[in-house]
Amino acid sequence: MLKLDRAAPASKGLLQCDDLGFIQDASVSKSFQGLLFALMLYAAATPAEVVRNLHSAQVPVIDQGRSALASASRDALAEVLVKVSGSEEVLQHPEIIAALPEARSHVQQYAYVRDEQTGDELSARFEFDDSFINRLLTNARLPLWTANRPRVLVWMAVEIDGVRQWVSFADTPGLAAELVSAFERRGVPVQLPLFDLADATTIGLGDIWELRGMAVQSASVRYNAENLLVGRAVLLSNGQWTGDWSYLYGNHRLDRSSQAPGAAGFMRDGVALAAEEMASRYAVAPTGITDDRVHLVVHGVVDFSDYTAIVKWLESLELIEHANIASISGDRVEFGLDAAADAAQLASIIQLNKRLQPQDALPGELVYQWTN
Repeated sequence: MLKLDRAAPASKGLLQCDDLGFIQDASVSKSFQGLLFALMLYAAATPAEVVRNLHSAQVPVIDQGRSALASASRDALAEVLVKVSGSEEVLQHPEIIAALPEARSHVQQYAYVRDEQTGDELSARFEFDDSFINRLLTNARLPLWTANRPRVLVWMAVEIDGVRQWVSFADTPGLAAELVSAFERRGVPVQLPLFDLADATTIGLGDIWELRGMAVQSASVRYNAENLLVGRAVLLSNGQWTGDWSYLYGNHRLDRSSQAPGAAGFMRDGVALAAEEMASRYAVAPTGITDDRVHLVVHGVVDFSDYTAIVKWLESLELIEHANIASISGDRVEFGLDAAADAAQLASIIQLNKRLQPQDALPGELVYQWTN
């Protein structure tokens, strides 16, 4: 099974380290390239995106000493566990608490990173063994959220010095960057509106400030995004950020007020709201690999490229180890899935691939139509 945890493209300011005995070339592995290529073949047909660097995290570090590095590795492991599970609650689990002090021994590779603008702020980027992460969560019966995740469209307005404005890379680039960074830390794809003429004719700044859900959903149709996050914030004279967030999904809405000493903290509150709600739908608590395979039937498989696309996507899911052919009859293919989840749990993940359209089936059966 291919994994999505290998090194990302090199970034400026990396200080290479080799005391762990790993090669610090920050190149994308062949296995990742192969999986990425396979996913690109059908990316346009699915609303989910493949999250890269799911098993890595970058955290501040006070110096390059061993003690500071060990402390930073614990912080990074905690961040990765939240990102992979989708929930901050996992950090309260006894098995997770016991594993954090051993974080350093599960680092595959790491590199120091200095702030490109100031050159002073130092952080360290860690990459962890994906099998260790998945095994740790699985043994604790904690949820795993596949790397295939829907994106979130964010509409946000801020009031600074009595002036209200959009959070966008054109108007408020610093805040927009903070927002994107907060989503990256939770492993959730994000999109900001274009703020072009089409947007201007369907939604106004006042709609966001009043958190008008219907107006937001109407303006979001063009973006084909099902998960929406709406935020409003005021920067107070004492530097405090205060405001509200609304997460919208279909007919569901969840509101939350937030206060934070800085913009980054306020953004994290909003992103956490979206991430936790999405994980409640898509993250699955593994049941462990059972003796009986999960059977999946797919109709409309007419050539080998269909078959390979289906298999590669299924096996890219963390909870599926192998997708084996059980039988073939015409354009009907039955797969036996070696999975750490049952049929009902897998169904919530498979729905992210819009090329697999669910068909009428008995409870516990997985039957789909493959579409081009």
